[in-house]
Amino acid sequence: MTLPTLDRAEINGSMATADALRTLALVNYGHFTSMQVEAGGVRGLDLHLQRLASSTLELFGTPLDIEQTQAWMRQIVDGDTRTLSLRVNVFSRALNRDRPLEPAPPDVLVTTGAARVSAKTPLRVASANYQREQPHIKHVGTFGLFQQKRAAQARGFDDALFVDPCGAVAEGSIWNVGFLDEAGVVWPDAPALPGISMQLLQRGLAERGIATSTRYVDVGEIGRFRGAFFTNSGCAVMPIARIDAVEFVLDAEALAMLEACYALNPVQPL
Repeated sequence: MTLPTLDRAEINGSMATADALRTLALVNYGHFTSMQVEAGGVRGLDLHLQRLASSTLELFGTPLDIEQTQAWMRQIVDGDTRTLSLRVNVFSRALNRDRPLEPAPPDVLVTTGAARVSAKTPLRVASANYQREQPHIKHVGTFGLFQQKRAAQARGFDDALFVDPCGAVAEGSIWNVGFLDEAGVVWPDAPALPGISMQLLQRGLAERGIATSTRYVDVGEIGRFRGAFFTNSGCAVMPIARIDAVEFVLDAEALAMLEACYALNPVQPL
């Protein structure tokens, strides 16, 4: 996956200066959401905004002005007809580092860049006994994610699949994992980020009447599935070729079905 090149950055609707970015650089506390902008809109925009609202209240004890945030998002992409990668970071320059429980007004950094380009090469992933802090939040604490991915690559894999101490499959480094069985799609039931692309796939699968289930998936039973796939905001569906020693045969028909289900979600205008 090629990361997007940064085009523009604005804090609270104004050009981001070095001084305004100081807190973001020095205080590793906040959250974000990333999305693809197509023709001035976003698939699952409602879900991204819900994520921003709930995480801001949980981390800063202060509501986020969603209408204003959405206006800043519209402002930064206004007139740009390209497919873009857009990221919204929420932090607070007023955060009391000694008393972080005190409510703090949020600041909003909105950045845009060229859309991510993901090769459709099936991934080889290694399981890792690891769990993110507060996994339900898309927070800025990413050290462990990159460290685990680096360790997996040192073993000859592409990425890491997180498994809890009891053996429950949870999520990938920056992605959700889904499995294919004879009935349909299985999602792991373990603490993980409820990814937007995963939720959109779930909506599309339900609309198409395709069976899905969410249940405990032990890392030792992965070989019973007929397939596995990766999903995140940069790539709705990516096949997984191997997890540890278990290899999967690429099912082009199933992957096409998943992509079609994702595409059932309309682009919502910013």
